[in-house]
Amino acid sequence: MTSDTPAPLTETSLAAALAAGAVVLDGGMSNQLESAGHDLSDELWSARLLAERPEAITQAHLTYFEAGADVSITASYQATFEGFAKRGIDHAEAARLLSLSVELARRAARQAREGGVTRSLWVAASVGPYGAMLADGSEYRGRYGLSVEELERFHRPRLEVLAAAAPDVLALETVPDADEAEALLRAVRGLGVPAWLSYSVAGDRTHAGQPLDEAFALAADADEVIAVGVNCCAPEDVEAAVATAVRVTGKPVVVYPNSGEAWDAQARAWRGRSTFTTEQVLGWRESGARLIGGCCRVGPKAVTSIARTLTSA
Repeated sequence: MTSDTPAPLTETSLAAALAAGAVVLDGGMSNQLESAGHDLSDELWSARLLAERPEAITQAHLTYFEAGADVSITASYQATFEGFAKRGIDHAEAARLLSLSVELARRAARQAREGGVTRSLWVAASVGPYGAMLADGSEYRGRYGLSVEELERFHRPRLEVLAAAAPDVLALETVPDADEAEALLRAVRGLGVPAWLSYSVAGDRTHAGQPLDEAFALAADADEVIAVGVNCCAPEDVEAAVATAVRVTGKPVVVYPNSGEAWDAQARAWRGRSTFTTEQVLGWRESGARLIGGCCRVGPKAVTSIARTLTSA
């Protein structure tokens, strides 16, 4: 950690907190930014605001901390050297923006403390799948036609930059394919920062079609991985995934599903209704989930409800 890198705001590690009980994750970064009036119809998605409106990202993190989140996930999901290069952003500036994503979340945590929040707060550096950089929907399919070695070479450089920014944990998230999970697990070795691994799933399989017990087994003996689970999926898919993750790995489980609404790609709009409920949260916790929050279309009000539910439980 360099002298100008913001230090963590608590000496309690996230792993220790998970051993003691449930921890609340934030909700969707994109829907919070959109609700504040920001246009994210761009291949860089929320990562574009790292360069153009960083203060908006800080405010989104702060909103979630104030709503009850203990962990806020950075706006680096779609931030990659290759994606930035397509926009004419060179390697050095891309590295600065990746580091900035962690700094902005730290800044929000400090502001939350100054505003009276007294609980422990953590920052998770988001690492999205290869398909997120492609911005063509393949992040929900996997099977990119790349080898594990090629995927490891893609992920390692930005993981190194994010790890050097000293987040509390690396969030290897929305992973659609067990092959990509294997690449990510190789890429985090030796970085000195713990990680969680969460798959995007459909039923009891990854989006690439692998059984979840096989997918979770990849992380069972990975010392760097402090939690495994699922995110960006239907709430109804969570409980069975939690049970499988506990049985296969024995590790704490992380879950942050979508609201349950469906994305209409042609209309570019969400359809249906939310199926995310407090009763589900209690069930996930009882099944073994220890990091619980929301992904797409899950906002601050839902995070407050999650926090209250877990506190009362």
